[in-house]
Amino acid sequence: MMRRHIFYVLVENRSGVLARVAGLFSARGFNIESLTVGETDSPRISRMTIVVPGDDKILDQVRKQLGKLIDVHDVRDFSMETHDIVNRELVLCKVNAEPSQRGDIVEIANIFRARIADVSPQSMIVEATGSENKIAGLLKLLAPYGIIEVARSGRVAMARGNNESIQNARAVA
Repeated sequence: MMRRHIFYVLVENRSGVLARVAGLFSARGFNIESLTVGETDSPRISRMTIVVPGDDKILDQVRKQLGKLIDVHDVRDFSMETHDIVNRELVLCKVNAEPSQRGDIVEIANIFRARIADVSPQSMIVEATGSENKIAGLLKLLAPYGIIEVARSGRVAMARGNNESIQNARAVA
């Protein structure tokens, strides 16, 4: 069955690891929809969140192969687990903003709990965080004003409740 898989991968924070992890997906013909990487609270460990559409069985094999890479401490496929996750992404959206339209754009931003990150004579940059649906809704309402540019982060995700993986990875590092 084809669906989105959200992989959480804890890796050593060193050069070449990202390329090896991404290579496992590309070698099998999977398109990575979203990829975010950043240090954890330990500078020796990075956390990757990878969103990939695909077949459950095949991506389960990819998950197992990721776990065998030498620099990988932990791999989880949140889509295969039963507990809830919290996931967010960030968007910066530059929109045309004549002085007469600015109040309407600020009102839209407020509805989505977004903020105005920049104002120039002809445009505004709206910054928002939230679910993919929230970001899509915001962009849909800003579109009539004329979107100039959009920059979206990849998705970040975390399981609700106690997470032993990060503690185990710290102990190994």
